[in-house]
This record gives sequence, C-alpha cells and structure tokens, in this order.
Amino acid sequence: MEYSMIINNLIFSSPRWLYSHLWLSDIAIGLFIIFIFQSILQRLTTKGPMIWPIFGVFPTVALNVSNIYEWGSRTLIKTGGTFYYRGLWMGGTFGIITSDPVKIEYMLKTNFKNFPKGKAYKQRFYDFLGDGIFNADGELWRTQRRVANSEMHSSRFAQFSMDSVKTLVHDKLLKVLDAKKGCVIDLQDVLLRFTFDNTCAVAFGVDSGCLEVELPEMPFAKAFETVTFMILMRFLIPRYLWKPMKFFKLGFEKTLHEAVKVVHEFSEKTVRERKMELSSNKEGINGTSRCDLLSRLIAMEKDKKEAFFSDKMLQDFCISFILAGRDTSSVGLSWFFWLIAKNPLVETRILEEIHNILQKREEPYEKNQENIVFTEEELKKMTYLQAAISESLRLYPPVSFDHKEPQEDDVFPDGTPIKKGARVVYMMYGMARMESLWGKDCCEFRPERWIKDDQFVRESEFKYTVFNAGPRLCVGKKFAYMQMKMVVASILLRYRLKLVKGHKICPKINTTLYMKHGLLVTMEPRRKLID
Repeated sequence: MEYSMIINNLIFSSPRWLYSHLWLSDIAIGLFIIFIFQSILQRLTTKGPMIWPIFGVFPTVALNVSNIYEWGSRTLIKTGGTFYYRGLWMGGTFGIITSDPVKIEYMLKTNFKNFPKGKAYKQRFYDFLGDGIFNADGELWRTQRRVANSEMHSSRFAQFSMDSVKTLVHDKLLKVLDAKKGCVIDLQDVLLRFTFDNTCAVAFGVDSGCLEVELPEMPFAKAFETVTFMILMRFLIPRYLWKPMKFFKLGFEKTLHEAVKVVHEFSEKTVRERKMELSSNKEGINGTSRCDLLSRLIAMEKDKKEAFFSDKMLQDFCISFILAGRDTSSVGLSWFFWLIAKNPLVETRILEEIHNILQKREEPYEKNQENIVFTEEELKKMTYLQAAISESLRLYPPVSFDHKEPQEDDVFPDGTPIKKGARVVYMMYGMARMESLWGKDCCEFRPERWIKDDQFVRESEFKYTVFNAGPRLCVGKKFAYMQMKMVVASILLRYRLKLVKGHKICPKINTTLYMKHGLLVTMEPRRKLID
C-alpha cells in the first residue's frame, strides 16, 4: 500500500517537482549535448562540408567566405564531384552542389523541363530583370529564345554587331589605351566600359558614353554594376530576412532599390524615344537603317510578326541582353590578359599566329600597323587565340556557378536523389580544377589542350558549361568569341602588358567572377609585332 502511494505521488507530482528543480542552465546543457552529438554524427556520416544543427552550412561558408571559390573546388574534389548542403534553420533550403557532367547533362538537356531556374532565382532577380530571357522559364522563355535566335543569327544583325565592335575598338578603346600608355590603369574597368558601350549599342542602339579618355562616371553603368552585386546578397541570406528588408527598404535593399530605379528609368526612356523615332520615320519602321535589337523587336511588333513584346517586355529583354553581354565578356577578357601577362610563351604563339595571318595580306602590314583592322575572316583563322581564350574561360568562367530548382522529386542517373524545390548548383569554377575531368594539369593554363592536328577541338558543353548548355546554350556565343578575338588581337598587336608588382589578384564574390581589386597594368607600345 505504501509502495503504491509513493509511485502515485511521483507520477502526479512530477511536473511540479520537475519545474521546481530544473534550471534554465540544465536545459541549455541538454540542448548543447544534443547539438554536439548531432554535429559529430553529421561529421562522421558525410564527406561534404559540415552541416551544423540549426545553422546549416552557414558557419562553414562564413569561415571560407574570403576564398569561397577555392573552398568550393576543394570540397568538390574531396567528395568526388557532388555534395549536399543546407541553409539556415527556418527557411534553410536543402540542395546539392555538383561538378558532375552526367548530372549537369541530365538537368540541362535530358530532363530539362524539370529543372528550370525556378521560383527562388526568379524572385531574387525579378525587380531588376522582370520577365526578360535571363530570368524567364517555360513558354515565356521559349518565345524570347525563338525571337533572339531569329534576330541574332540573321546576316543583318551579324554584320551590324561586327561593325559595332570594330568601330568601338578603333575609335574608342585603342584611343583610351594610347592616352593612358605608360600610366597605371585598371584594365578590368576599361574592358567593362568597352563591353558596356558595345552591348548598349547592340541592344538599345545608343552610346552610353562610358569609354571616353576621361573615363567618366556614368549613372546607368554605375547603377547596373551596383545591382549585380547587391542581388547576390539575396542568395547569401535567407528569404525571411531579405524580404522584410526589401519591403521596408533597409540596408542593402535600399541601395538595390535606388540602383534598379536608375536602370529602369534609362530603359523606359530609351524604349519610349525609340518608338517615337521609328513612328515618325517617313519610310516606316522597316525603312530605318537601325539594326539594334530594340529597333528590330519594335519592327516585328508593328508588322504583327510578334505581338508578344509590350513596352515592359522590350525593356526586360534588352536589360537581360546587357547583363549577359557586359559582365561575361569583360570579366573573361580581364582574366585572359592577366594569364597572358604571366605566360609569355603563350603570348608569343598568339603573336606569331597574328603575324602569319597578316603576312597573307596583299599590302605589307608593317607599313600601316597602327591602322590595321582585322576582318572577320582573319579572326576566324586565329585558331590558337581561340584555344587560349577557351582555356582562360575554362579556368576563370565569368559565370562561375548556376542554379536550378527541380519542379518534382527526381533521381540523377547515378542514383542521387533530389527533392522538389531543392536548389541544385553546378559550379563551373570547380569543374575546371578536377583531375578526373581535365587531367593532372587541370590547374595549368595550357591552350594546347584545345588543339589537335592544328585544329580547334571542342569539348562537351556539359563538361565545359561556360556558355551554358542544352536548350539554354548562349545565343551570343559566336558573337562573344568574335568580340574577344577582336579586342585581344587589336591590343596585343600594339601593346605589351606589364602587371603592377605587388598588386593582388583574386576573385570577388559576385554574380560574375570579377577581379576583387581590378587588374592594374601599364601598357607598353610595341616597336614591332614580336619584340
């Protein structure tokens, strides 16, 4: 009887007893023990980065943020090319990061429909790019893709874009470099100005005025650069934090809002004025000599060939085109010139190739070297230069990672499962540093890997995803190569680059692979082509 009474008292009085004897410190110690146990368990059961309870992968990333690209590459190598990650608790997203060409091909081609850019990506870019091709999925993307293919692959546009590059290189870029010869310049900044002016001319048919000898500050260009960096912040912090900041316009969201406003005001003004100009043309819209994308899209709309482009869509489409053309080519060129300055033997081979091509001209090029303008046919013959550019883009891809979001649960060909709504990131920077893909010399700058029997050899687009792959393969790939070849050949023909001693070169955390501190060089005029 006494024994049963004791048991009853313990059972019914235990909550009161527990509350009276349990301290906050006891709860904290208990939670800490659980935290440590789960951390040890996670560390022992996964090859990937440490995924902490509650905090996910955030502490690991924070500790490696200054060298995030190299950390990602090392982790991919350690895990065989794929690892899982998780974001912060309460809104933290599960996903994987991969450099496996098999998985990449599955996403970008085999099961393309199940791996769009996704809601998370579109939300972060929407107030900047709207429904432009860079940010669109589904039928919205297919329509813009069809129009872009039709216009950009037309002979009219190809000739216009080539003429635009030639004019800008010789009337502006070389004049800026000539004015700055012997002085320390940030070549990355100059190249950003060049590609910005060029893409504005091709997309909008306007001169943005960035590439002048004085190197003026242009509000539109500055705002554009600010936007590309600030949007990255939305990928680094949870949605439940940046969404309220956006609503109340706090912190970086306030800066982003103001920069986006400048970009949109420029695009709205340009579309409005172009429509008025083309409407007032006596010969009609199709009688205009304008070949820029904006003018061609307006003409298609008026001809009822394409009733898809409202004023807003025209703006979104052209802004996406500038984003795709400005940062990628300029960033790619910056890393290329840095690699060339560090590899004089590669530079010599490029110069020899240029020399051999120019030797075939009827008029001796030595007499008018300063006035040489390369033809499209001559640029096409520059096989070694194309290999050197491709090798530079492999090591330092302007878009170093991309993001997909499965619409349904899926399984990759190797059996790796992936849940609906997870984020799948494929990392081009890491792919370039994997021996399993590129051999033991994967980290070396070796253009010869792209040449066989004196011919340029292409790699699988799923192994070399610099220009994306599958249905979303970059429509401007050919144009990008021609532009880069024209810039490189024109500069190397006239100048030798000298790196500023002690200047640190490292990638900047951004949506594109900027050099964090720019590319400081001096330009030394050549006495002859190979000296």
